[in-house]
Amino acid sequence: MRTNHRSTLLALTASGLLWGTTVPLSKVALTGMSPAWLTVARFALAVLPLAWVGRRHLRRAVSPGILVSGVTGYGAVIVLQNAGIQRTSVSHAALLIGAMPVLVALLMVALGRSRVGAVAWLGFALGLGGVVLVAVIGADAGSTATLAGDALVVLSLLFSAAFMVTQPRLLSGRDPVAVTAVQLAAAAVGTLPLALALDGAPPTAPGVAPTAAMIGLAIGGTLVPFTLFAWAQARISPEIAGAFLNLEPLVGVALGVAAFGDPVGPPQLAGGAAILLGIALSTLRRRKPPVDLAVVVPIRPAQTTRNPAPQLQDRQLAA
Repeated sequence: MRTNHRSTLLALTASGLLWGTTVPLSKVALTGMSPAWLTVARFALAVLPLAWVGRRHLRRAVSPGILVSGVTGYGAVIVLQNAGIQRTSVSHAALLIGAMPVLVALLMVALGRSRVGAVAWLGFALGLGGVVLVAVIGADAGSTATLAGDALVVLSLLFSAAFMVTQPRLLSGRDPVAVTAVQLAAAAVGTLPLALALDGAPPTAPGVAPTAAMIGLAIGGTLVPFTLFAWAQARISPEIAGAFLNLEPLVGVALGVAAFGDPVGPPQLAGGAAILLGIALSTLRRRKPPVDLAVVVPIRPAQTTRNPAPQLQDRQLAA
């Protein structure tokens, strides 16, 4: 049991670290592709090996709920996120994505699936306040961030939080690899009409760097982390799984500063700290009340023994 729990945590950690590269890679890929076509290409490339690995369980993984979740939870989320990344800075997008665990916890509370205390509500307030600080106050003149781009990223987070809350029910009794393959296929197919309507034919020559970034997104940002996360989600609660998304903004901000020269000033640092502190407070668990052994532990009935001599000796000594 302990080994299985450790494997689950390692899978979540790897997912968070790999997802941290998606914002910088998307920024590069979007220089040669539109947000919708990047989503189609990213999921179409990732779904083929997944479908092969989970081919024996694909039929069981196909259901209306799973198909709809793929279109909305993957397709709509990534299109909105790509559109936001195209209009804002890498660091801003990464910090905003750090608010995901707070949104997941809030949605769980709203649905009555989780109970929280005053400390957790303080964490929610801090996390959402950090988002406002990064998106509104932190948009300085030297940054490529815009309020419209940040708003699109936040909208994608709302869809993603709803997806995370419903995903464990969809995974119940099904193979995570097969479910992920069906969802990614639904996302690619569902996004295709949008890409054709908005951007026409796909780009024939996006360039070497955008193509390499798109392949990196398909493999390192989609195929591996989505599969690991789905496998782990089937074994752990949404709140705990969502907390590991904290790793994504940390990696994204570091890459944004190092590779893109994004400015990180006091508002961004304060907002990021508020988001992380809010996540830490919102995931605290209340201590369980002490166990009353007199109530919980049942009194065992007297057992008979073949040799009553030792018991008689004990009674005589006690007397």
